Amino acid sequence: MTRVFIADDHALIREGLKKTLQEQSDFTIVGEAQNASEVLERIGASGSEILILDLALPDRPGLEVLKEVKKNYPGIRVLILSMFSEKHFALRALRGGADGYLTKESASGELVRALRRLATGKRYISEALSNDLADMLQRGETSTSHLDLSDREFQILRMIGAGMNVAEIAADLKLSVSTVNTHRMHVLEKMKMQTNAELIRYAIENKLVE
Repeated sequence: MTRVFIADDHALIREGLKKTLQEQSDFTIVGEAQNASEVLERIGASGSEILILDLALPDRPGLEVLKEVKKNYPGIRVLILSMFSEKHFALRALRGGADGYLTKESASGELVRALRRLATGKRYISEALSNDLADMLQRGETSTSHLDLSDREFQILRMIGAGMNVAEIAADLKLSVSTVNTHRMHVLEKMKMQTNAELIRYAIENKLVE
């Protein structure tokens, strides 16, 4: 019996995931969380073998939570469940230590298969994602643009893409305006862009924002 912990800020999604897994004889739910703080407080004592982790938790970026879980509990396998494009988020997640990546759109048909693969010690990516990543590697995209950003820079790119200004980002992240501005300048430099308008257009075109 594989022990699974579910982390998602939407109660309906958690209930849907639990219902799917309760219909299988080889999984048991050992815990759940609706934000990053609850994940990090509960995951260690839960005895879980697999963590289903939403990237868009309200209090901390999911990629930060992923790295902390992997650092503190390296034996726990992590399946990222995200509403964001596989092509642009999965590689960052896999680089951060994720063992698999699913979009919420495809989860109903692939979740059980993905978890069973993780339970055997293997990674899981969809066939569509595998093809996308192969194409990106062939074109050299994995060494350019937003993939070179740090997790904080990537977070700020997405917030700019969502239309937030520097002061709003600073207040939301509890950082100084000057620190956010420094990150913003690094983002512009790495992305080879000059203005926020270019960043917003890039984020929207590449489905990096909701």
